[in-house]
Amino acid sequence: MRDKTGGGPALPPAEVPGLSAATRGILIMLLGILVFTLMDALAKHLSATYPTMQVVWARYAGQTVLVLVLLAPRLGSVIRTRAPGLQALRSLFQFGATALFFLSLAHIGLAEATAIMDVNPVLITLGAALFLGERIGPRRMAGVLVSLVGALIIVRPGSGVFSVAALLPLAAAFCYAGFAVLTRLTSATESAATSMLYAALLGTAVTTAMLPWIWQPVAWGDLWGFVLIGGMGAVGQLCLVRAFTLAEAGVIAPFGYAGLIFATLWGFVFFGALPDLWTVVGALVIVGAGLYVWHREAQLARAARR
Repeated sequence: MRDKTGGGPALPPAEVPGLSAATRGILIMLLGILVFTLMDALAKHLSATYPTMQVVWARYAGQTVLVLVLLAPRLGSVIRTRAPGLQALRSLFQFGATALFFLSLAHIGLAEATAIMDVNPVLITLGAALFLGERIGPRRMAGVLVSLVGALIIVRPGSGVFSVAALLPLAAAFCYAGFAVLTRLTSATESAATSMLYAALLGTAVTTAMLPWIWQPVAWGDLWGFVLIGGMGAVGQLCLVRAFTLAEAGVIAPFGYAGLIFATLWGFVFFGALPDLWTVVGALVIVGAGLYVWHREAQLARAARR
């Protein structure tokens, strides 16, 4: 699952001659989305053989190891938090988003799940208005409603192709929105490294507690996947953190929808699956609503600066 929000240790500036900071931010954002969608494809592959929560454990355990290694020199300061309750709730939301999305991949296509999950940007807008007091006007509210209509077009409740599993990525999107809103709330007092550490630790702790009941021995031929999936999650998140450091969120956020293109490509390459017509229609509705909301926020930001 793509972690579009969240923290990580600061990375050294990526200097590329001839490229502006915004261009570098966009390129690193696209790299992060590429890594995340490959991680999702790997999770779908592993979930066909192993319990999904075992795959989620590998994703968090691998990230925990990498984060602890990266933060080892300053772990004592990073682990201190002024908001342990909010950090725990934020981490639970992120864990819920990951677990629900991975569960959906065992039952529906990668492109379909990604398209439904991509309603989260407009849900974040709604959540920020409800819980952070950010203003939401009729146009933004229309964007939220249209995005949900797009999700319903893909899910198609009441039709012969409807499955309960299609609701899992929608639930994941709501969890992710809660995670993002709490990230905004804690960012004033908590470092990105602290937030990333707690999310990794909680996800590892919860899934490790489940292992005695769900563990299935890993075949030698699948060990690479269990090792790689945690590293991909950490690398993808670090890419996004770096991207948002180099460029304004309004500049690079629309490129997050490139995940739909990547997910469709991996779904075809690795699983021989292509989305049907209604999935494409619903995805276009969701992307259109998200870009509209982003455009309105960009307009308001420019007006505020003037």
